[in-house]
Amino acid sequence: MLDLDAVRANVAQVEAKITAACTRAGRKRDDVTLVAVTKTFPAIAVDYAVAAGIKDVGENRVQEARDKQPETTARARWHLIGHLQSNKAKDAVRLFDAVDSVDSLALAEKLARAAEGAGKRQDVLLEVNIGREEQKSGALPEEVAGLVAAIGGLPALHLRGLMSIPPVGTAEETRRWFRELRALRDRHQLEQLSMGMSEDFETAIEEGSTMVRVGRAIFGARG
Repeated sequence: MLDLDAVRANVAQVEAKITAACTRAGRKRDDVTLVAVTKTFPAIAVDYAVAAGIKDVGENRVQEARDKQPETTARARWHLIGHLQSNKAKDAVRLFDAVDSVDSLALAEKLARAAEGAGKRQDVLLEVNIGREEQKSGALPEEVAGLVAAIGGLPALHLRGLMSIPPVGTAEETRRWFRELRALRDRHQLEQLSMGMSEDFETAIEEGSTMVRVGRAIFGARG
């Protein structure tokens, strides 16, 4: 069962690790956004996270955010971090401040039309399949240049950076993938780099991540 005191203690531990990783990398703590991943947890998890100092939360599915948001009392910046079906683009624009999992031009164009209709400029990240894994969504590294140019030409979208979930491995094994993604981000002079989760966010920060997505280390194991 979720407990506010436990969430506060866990957030404090994660914050300490983020600060230490930033120090090792010669970076400022303010350079890194902590996104608390509340997927599969009840709405109260969002309220607890915000009470613990979190400003950004991440959800994997449009439906889950749609059900959860009316039950939350705290204000947060909502990120969609899971795969988005194009037929849910309009709902995603309505529910999320940022869509961090854009993986194709077709999806970007649908989001742009929805954002234009809503009178909104939608923040997005381009998801990159950095490990070229068949079971994962995301643009291949060689597709990034064309997609950055094309998405950058959609006025209703604000392409802020890149996101990736690297192949499963130890924190040190993922370091090479983090380095490759950072090189891609730097090549295209983008601002944000969303990489690193509960098991490897310290390594990701050392390699330049500006946004880490942490669920288990804050809320505990999912049922």
